[in-house]
Amino acid sequence: MGLFDMFKSDSGDKMTPHLAFATALIYCMGADGEMDNEEVGHLLSVLGGASEGGTIGVGANNRALLDAAVKYVRRNPPEKFLEEAAPLLTDAQRMCILVNMIDSALSDGQPEPEEQVLIAKFQKAFGINDERFQPFFEVIVMKHDRSVFTNANHPNNQPGFQVSLTGLR
Repeated sequence: MGLFDMFKSDSGDKMTPHLAFATALIYCMGADGEMDNEEVGHLLSVLGGASEGGTIGVGANNRALLDAAVKYVRRNPPEKFLEEAAPLLTDAQRMCILVNMIDSALSDGQPEPEEQVLIAKFQKAFGINDERFQPFFEVIVMKHDRSVFTNANHPNNQPGFQVSLTGLR
């Protein structure tokens, strides 16, 4: 027992799939050393809920989830998180986390190199190879490519181009 152990908060926050979801997104948001407004907005939108008075934000139910996730991230590196969370997650939960991490990383324009490294680490720990994840990745990239509205010469705006899960490259 260390001298300062008495100050440690043992909140009893047991890792759950929902906590893993929020925690993974916070790791992704902070991977590049800054949390952009777009990333915070994405986190709030996926956690859902309105705060008291109907304002946009995190509702009371998800405030505790967000607080627990922030505490976890402050205390643990991503590697420890992956060791703890990955075995608890179903395939659908793992895919949901990865898709939302990509969505968050792209929400401010370009995924930073640190975000890319982190997402690859999560993808590997979750046992999801590139070939399987590629179609999901391409859909999220397409979602964020608003230049199809402002660039008439965009390759996807050319006559005959049709969006498909294999034709987004």
